[in-house]
Amino acid sequence: MKALTENEILEKLKDFEGWEYIEGALHAIFEFENFKEAFTSMTRIAFEAEKLNHHPEWSNVYNSLEIYLSTHDAEGVTEKDFELARIIDELVG
Repeated sequence: MKALTENEILEKLKDFEGWEYIEGALHAIFEFENFKEAFTSMTRIAFEAEKLNHHPEWSNVYNSLEIYLSTHDAEGVTEKDFELARIIDELVG
């Protein structure tokens, strides 16, 4: 899978609320009511990421979930990252 150019990434990001392109990756922070809601969302995302064989770089502190998406094999952001971002948005919605 080929890495997208910065211009392609920025154009695609127009369709994604709350996501940005930083440090060579798609990035978003999600806030939940509490830790349980954050962890539940992480679990749901994990199942979908496993199906895609594409795993996020993420961290969780209490009710906050921070996610970075990039494709290490392509050394950049690919369509696969946007696919996972779309799924995450649907799950977290």
